[in-house]
Amino acid sequence: MAFYSQNEEINKILSRVSLDREELCRYLNAQDEHIRKMHMIGTALSSENNLDKLLEMILRYAKESANADGGTLYLMNKEQTKLRFKVVETSSLHISMGGTMNKITWAPLELYHADGSKNLAMVAATCALEGKIININDVYETKDFNFEGTKKFDKGTGFRSKSMLVIPMKNYENEIIGVCQLINKIDFITKEVISFTQKDIEILSSLASQAAVAITNTQLIQDLRLLLEAFINSIASAIDAKSPYTGGHVRKVAEITMIIVNALNDVKEGKYKDIHYSYDQLNELRIAALMHDVGKITTPEYVVDKSTKLETIFDRIKLIESKYEVLKRDAEIEFLKKKIALIESGNIEMLDDITQEFNDKIAVYKEELQFLKQSNIGGEFMSDNSIAILKKIAKRTYFQDEKETNLLSDDELANLSIRKGTLTEEERFIINNHAKVSLDMLNALPFPKKLRNVPQIAGGHHEKLNGKGYPLGLNAEQLTLEARVLALADVFEALTASDRPYKDAKKLSESMKIIDFMVKDGGLDGDLVQFFYEQQLHIKYAKQELKAEQNDVTEIINFDVKKEGK
Repeated sequence: MAFYSQNEEINKILSRVSLDREELCRYLNAQDEHIRKMHMIGTALSSENNLDKLLEMILRYAKESANADGGTLYLMNKEQTKLRFKVVETSSLHISMGGTMNKITWAPLELYHADGSKNLAMVAATCALEGKIININDVYETKDFNFEGTKKFDKGTGFRSKSMLVIPMKNYENEIIGVCQLINKIDFITKEVISFTQKDIEILSSLASQAAVAITNTQLIQDLRLLLEAFINSIASAIDAKSPYTGGHVRKVAEITMIIVNALNDVKEGKYKDIHYSYDQLNELRIAALMHDVGKITTPEYVVDKSTKLETIFDRIKLIESKYEVLKRDAEIEFLKKKIALIESGNIEMLDDITQEFNDKIAVYKEELQFLKQSNIGGEFMSDNSIAILKKIAKRTYFQDEKETNLLSDDELANLSIRKGTLTEEERFIINNHAKVSLDMLNALPFPKKLRNVPQIAGGHHEKLNGKGYPLGLNAEQLTLEARVLALADVFEALTASDRPYKDAKKLSESMKIIDFMVKDGGLDGDLVQFFYEQQLHIKYAKQELKAEQNDVTEIINFDVKKEGK
């Protein structure tokens, strides 16, 4: 008997050891699962950059970790005077608001009263103001806080709010950025509402800390994006505002660029069927278009705004007009002197001759001045014959301060002799240099990875497939499709613009013919231009931005462009 009794005792001891071992294993497994889950949560929080999704994720992880029925996530406003409702969920009532779902329209919680005192009657406000964890067993039994709103909600829904855990979310600078509030912890076995435990507090405090850092990082990234976007738009607006004649150019080039790339994204067949731009790539293209003329911020206004060949601070054609007034005055004085001499000598039969001579001279002056005014306007081409006439007129002399001088100065002659447009070679170099300045400025900026191609795209809008463009003289093999798109957008906007001081707005058909010539000359991508026409993107833009009289094309026109540069 003693033997059996001893064995029984040994079995009891072994059984207890076995049970303790099982309990230990369960505990260790639970701890391992907790660590694994916290690691998974940390990874998920750090990888999510959409703030709304992140906030949803945080609240759901918090509810799951504590097995809570409901919860609310608040974020502090920038002034740190209010808590804004961001996500609200109650599983038993099937309530889900905020985050990526429908917006919450509830008024935020005020942290301070009108007199500036702290609002310590509200549990979430107290948590945010004092940075302390608040654990309540039953909200109906506590007298520390005002739960009238909670009770009103319960009455309207049939819900019974009971246990509550409110935890502040602190970032790496120990600043409170929000509050996580959970309600009604559910027992796994009985399904009854129970109080939140110390273990819940430890787990949720850790989660709140991770969540606060994740939220802060996401908000920081969003703020940086907004800052970059605002900076880019500000620079683009400043460039457009630099000249009253090119206002809107940057915006319109960006608009045309996005019209083209969105169409490239949508096409299902043909050369561009495999082109697919992501949201980030489209954004990169848009920013490149907005920044393509950033270098013009260094270009002098007198060059940008040079509407006529003789314009500097003012149009110097007025000075030439005054010179002709001097010529006419001197001719009239000479005529009157001759007339008086003839009358005094009695030789009046020659009066008709000198009168005709005077009238002819005045007519020549008027004709020359009209020619100079016309030359001053600037056009597509000035012939050798016109240049010869200019040089002849320049040699005419007049008296200024009792000194005989040429009618046109060397600078006036040089400007009036400009064969195309209104800019001299020196001024054209200054204008063209904006592309190099743009490229240098953009290359100097530390663009994030998703925008790393902005300098290359923006800097290539004046390059040509034949290698004769600027600032780098890139050829077809070196030019990306994106740079080609921006080049086409820039040319098309410039041709159809109605606000240039040196030319009238061209009709759509005229612009298309010029673009066709540029393709044949090896400047623009013929395939891209043909795509532009076939997709009727030129007509789409014309309807949005051009004047009615410019929009003279209503159907696809195929100019049979020669696609020399690929």
